[in-house]
Amino acid sequence: MKAVILEKLNSPLSVKEVDLTELKVGQVLVKNIVSGLCGAQIQEIKGNKGNGKFLPHLMGHEGCGIVQQIGPGVTTVKVGDKVVMHWRLGSGIESEFPSYIFEGKTISSGKVTTLSEFSIVSENRLTSVPHDTSNYLCALLGCGLTTALGVINNEVDLKFGESVMIVGCGGVGLNLIQGANLASAYPIIGVDITEDKRERAINLKADIFVNTKKDNLQKILEKNLTKGKVDVIIDTTGNPRVISEMMQYLSDYGRFVLVGQPNPGEDIIIPNGKNMFNGVGQIMKASQGGKADPSRDIPRFIKLHKAGKIDIDKIVSHKFSLDEINEAFDLLRTGNAGRIMIEINEELK
Repeated sequence: MKAVILEKLNSPLSVKEVDLTELKVGQVLVKNIVSGLCGAQIQEIKGNKGNGKFLPHLMGHEGCGIVQQIGPGVTTVKVGDKVVMHWRLGSGIESEFPSYIFEGKTISSGKVTTLSEFSIVSENRLTSVPHDTSNYLCALLGCGLTTALGVINNEVDLKFGESVMIVGCGGVGLNLIQGANLASAYPIIGVDITEDKRERAINLKADIFVNTKKDNLQKILEKNLTKGKVDVIIDTTGNPRVISEMMQYLSDYGRFVLVGQPNPGEDIIIPNGKNMFNGVGQIMKASQGGKADPSRDIPRFIKLHKAGKIDIDKIVSHKFSLDEINEAFDLLRTGNAGRIMIEINEELK
């Protein structure tokens, strides 16, 4: 089968032939339909995920596929099921790491990978969904959408009418805007350095969009918010300079959530840290996938999509083939995209 392989850090990915191995306890063979790309995979390519000593390995952690075969002990999915492939732990067995044959050698790979024609996946990284569920929605539910809605739903204790500022309006940022709107936040402020994001953010019901390369963020906040302060700030950039700069806009009751991860060794400076003790005490926390529970949350989010309350058409911005994986990542690095999808196989009925 054809698979995307990370062979060398900080280098283009390879698309090469890889052979499957026999399924072990708790493993499932999935034919992949589509996979999303996530900024965390750029960190993986750099080796910032602690993965450098496990090269070569397969890539991808959010996808949609059809179950082809189940290994011993598997009970939560069956052959023919359409599944969301996710990195957060769901129901079922936690299998050992899947292995593949690459250039005559056995290699180990992640408990879920999605950028290949087929994947061997740990049972607890799969959730069955109705066959009429959108392929792109499934892929988004593997990471970007569940993370964003989980942050809003589980991690910020958002109250009706509280202000929310999303810093970085890529795939996760746009989903955060949707989540804040579902939770009746007001105003919802999208912040980015790319003008192309303005229309997408406003279409997803951001009340204000600020391009910090041309707009004065401080003046805009002072015009629209009490004392120019925001109740909830969510950063998706992982840029320590940006995070430090945004801290000044946090209200005395504010919560600052880090979704984007800084590079290893980078420090985040909190300017005038005494301000965190004002009011009831500010909170700064790092998210872990929005504390999403795939088995519980994915069915809820599918219902919201069917009810027209979640819009994925404005989230998915570009589509590539597996062979175009490096072009897709080049685009992702520019910041000029929403969620990028890699189309792999036609869906099997």
